[in-house]
Amino acid sequence: MWDKFQNIFRIPELRHRILFTLAMFLVFRVGSFIPIPGVDVGALARTPIFQTGAFGLMNIFAGGALQRMSIFALGIMPYISASIIMQLLTVAIPRLEQLSRQGEEGRRKITQYARFAALPIAAVQGVALTVWIQNMEGGAFVSTQGVGFILPAVITMTTGTIFIMWLGEKITEMGIGNGISMIIFAGIVAQIRPAIGNVIKITRTGQLTPFVLLIFAIIAVFVTAAVVLIYRAERRVPIRYARRIVGRKVYGGQSTYLPIRIGGVGVIAIIFAISVLLLPSTLARFIPHPITQEIARWLSPGALLYYVLYALAVIFFTFFYTAVVFNPVEVADNMRRYGGFIPGLRPGRPTAEHITTILTRVTFVGALFFASIAVLPVILNRELLFNSFPFGGTSILIAVGVALDTVQQMESHLLMRHYKGFMKGA
Repeated sequence: MWDKFQNIFRIPELRHRILFTLAMFLVFRVGSFIPIPGVDVGALARTPIFQTGAFGLMNIFAGGALQRMSIFALGIMPYISASIIMQLLTVAIPRLEQLSRQGEEGRRKITQYARFAALPIAAVQGVALTVWIQNMEGGAFVSTQGVGFILPAVITMTTGTIFIMWLGEKITEMGIGNGISMIIFAGIVAQIRPAIGNVIKITRTGQLTPFVLLIFAIIAVFVTAAVVLIYRAERRVPIRYARRIVGRKVYGGQSTYLPIRIGGVGVIAIIFAISVLLLPSTLARFIPHPITQEIARWLSPGALLYYVLYALAVIFFTFFYTAVVFNPVEVADNMRRYGGFIPGLRPGRPTAEHITTILTRVTFVGALFFASIAVLPVILNRELLFNSFPFGGTSILIAVGVALDTVQQMESHLLMRHYKGFMKGA
């Protein structure tokens, strides 16, 4: 295994990509400690509002930047919300649907539209957040109030979101892995050390027994192993290509398979579900009215309604995003164009229907698994650790999914240069 890791640094391109990604992580972490002007960081550190609930989850994805009210306090969530809107509009607006079918160039334009849409979303979230911070405990967390605090803070946080978007694009272009997912991954990993320290602290006070801690550790290992298994699992549809003779050359006559992954869109579906579900509860907290506060309580992590809606949202976005990225009719047409067929089925419509049936079943299994993993560990954390460990199934799913995708990209670089990969049998 050590030889395989050494092979990474023997490839100049891969080595440069990994070092560039680590450098971007360092920039992201430094920015998460730079506070916006006019905020009392010491007073904010003593309040528990950013430890649990909707703000606690947003704080994890931002790598603790929200708790410190840094220039990256909004994180990448405005861009994710804009991406969700663009994905939904792609289905509803024919012009965007045509762009999505134009390959890489069309997707690049849709991504550009999402960047523009992220700006007003970040500005609105920044105004709501700064007004809420200003009004907390009679302005105890800010040194100045009014426009003199709100305007510079909103401009700073919106600019921070734009900068994070740029970091993500540069990681995708010049680093390793998907840039946006890697930024979220970096934020989650950065919170592991404080979380472990918190668990050790309450264990020393006697609130947690070593036996309960051991049980939770075993469950965490089991959940992580199950996530890895599901992410790597796939349904292989056999495909055969007819033999063709062109001149003196013979083409085709070989057998292969179409891989349909169970966890193909797991990370994206979970991120989308969280973004949609946190929006109403977050906005409701900013409106000082009993009805909105009750809505925020019911839609915050820890409430039964939140878990039910969260599971349903994960299932919905798993099916939705699978339908966006995988078109069985297009796959069947491409197979027929190159002389491929599934044994026992005619090319064309019967093949497309067969692939659709398999895709629906595989997606259903994956959606149920992701919904269960996203909800159950949070409940166990609340019952066993008294919410002392801020990580749940959501963080595990995102972290493991991004890590596996990154390892697969590194392995592809190794295999192209005739090195052994990380995966078994590679």
